[in-house]
Amino acid sequence: MQQSLRSVLVALTGFLWVASPVAGAAEDYTLTIKDHRFSPAELQVPAGRKIKLVVKNEDASPEEFESKSLRKEKIVPGNGQVVMPLGPLDPGSYDFYGEFHEATAQGRIVAK
Repeated sequence: MQQSLRSVLVALTGFLWVASPVAGAAEDYTLTIKDHRFSPAELQVPAGRKIKLVVKNEDASPEEFESKSLRKEKIVPGNGQVVMPLGPLDPGSYDFYGEFHEATAQGRIVAK
């Protein structure tokens, strides 16, 4: 009887570890907007995993993060930030741009 109770406790402990939010937590990756440009212009992220994209805007004016390939569009307020869940992404390159300053605010996310 004691052996089966021990087996149940071991199994339950393993289940709780796998099911805990920390075990599968998405990593944060940050893009910064300054002088109407994204930095870094190319952001490398892991393929096949969920991530959180944090976009910080250090400019006083708002910018719109837009990516047709990621199917994301979000206004980033001046001197503010937004957080967007992404993925899991297939390996490849995903272009994005700032719709309000498209000539300078461009970049890509590369999932490897």
